[in-house]
Amino acid sequence: MRRCGVPASLWQNPWRLLLAINAAVLVGVFVHKIQLPPYVPYIHLLVDYHFGFIKRALIGAIVALFTAKVPVWLVFALGGVTWLATLGLYARLFQKTFGFTAKTLPLFVFTAGSPFFLKNFMHTLGHFDIYGCALAIVLLLMPAGSLLFVATATLFSIMLVLIHHIHLLMYVPTIITIVVIRHYLACGCNRTNNTFGVAAFAIVSALFFAAQFLGTMPIPEADFVAYLKSRMADPSRTDLLQFSYIWYQPLAKEVADTWGRLPHNILGVPVFALLIWLHTPLWRYLASLIDALAKDMHRRLVLAAVIGVSLAYLVMFAMVFDYSRWISNWAVCMFLILHAVKMLPAARETPPIPAEDRKTNTFGLILTLIPRVGIIRPF
Repeated sequence: MRRCGVPASLWQNPWRLLLAINAAVLVGVFVHKIQLPPYVPYIHLLVDYHFGFIKRALIGAIVALFTAKVPVWLVFALGGVTWLATLGLYARLFQKTFGFTAKTLPLFVFTAGSPFFLKNFMHTLGHFDIYGCALAIVLLLMPAGSLLFVATATLFSIMLVLIHHIHLLMYVPTIITIVVIRHYLACGCNRTNNTFGVAAFAIVSALFFAAQFLGTMPIPEADFVAYLKSRMADPSRTDLLQFSYIWYQPLAKEVADTWGRLPHNILGVPVFALLIWLHTPLWRYLASLIDALAKDMHRRLVLAAVIGVSLAYLVMFAMVFDYSRWISNWAVCMFLILHAVKMLPAARETPPIPAEDRKTNTFGLILTLIPRVGIIRPF
């Protein structure tokens, strides 16, 4: 039986087709992205520690080790390699956690094919968000039985804060969740473990406050721009330096700008709510995984972690106005927490997302066709 020329079996189980469509959409997003000017991502490759400790400078400092002049194409090359690495890491994580079978394809489409995830990372190619996601996936893949795991998570958190201090709210809470689930719940808490964890959190927090309040560029902006030009492969592209003010902007000014834009940006909230609602089969699956956990304490800790990560994003919403990026990364954190929860002991097996449910298929198709969420406002 056919419907509009399409076999009925394809309507009932379209997930392989949806994966192919997602791949085509990704190509389209990439082609569109390389046609746009890489404003903020480019300037981040120019800023280093030449004038001492400053915020948002780690990526530029690493680039400076290899080249004195930074071409514009490096934004797309570095961002593209990071994106491909994240894709490969997530595919490996999904294979490890769930395996690639006909029953797990809907789950893969709702996560990897979500407009919140890889498609939006392609749209924000060169921005710093993806580094937090990639390092969190590494922590989900590596062995977690020793304090080396906690030390690695601490190092990753330090790197993320040096890349951009807002990672303390963006991905560090999810990294803490992964460490608690994979190490502390599995290995237990003792004086050594607890002391190491508290010390690690204190170090990362102190680094955040140093970057936030002591990491302002110490020289006049004109001198700073002149230095940036000296690192550009094409110094005539002064249009790429228009965001140099962010290394001078205090937190109070960022918050004031965010609240000043709030009446206009808040109009996107219904769209974000709709996008979240379209992921309902995924959220139900996550809720079922949590409910199926063998220990009540584990359920309470996971729920507390979900609330904690969400509250961190609410703080970000009040501080910086890149709302589309924040809501997208929040969803990615939920995807990663889902994998962490699956690694905990369960009292019973959780049924996968249904592969032949009409409503689920419709939601999957809509999410597949949405190319990305955006940076500030939806789409």
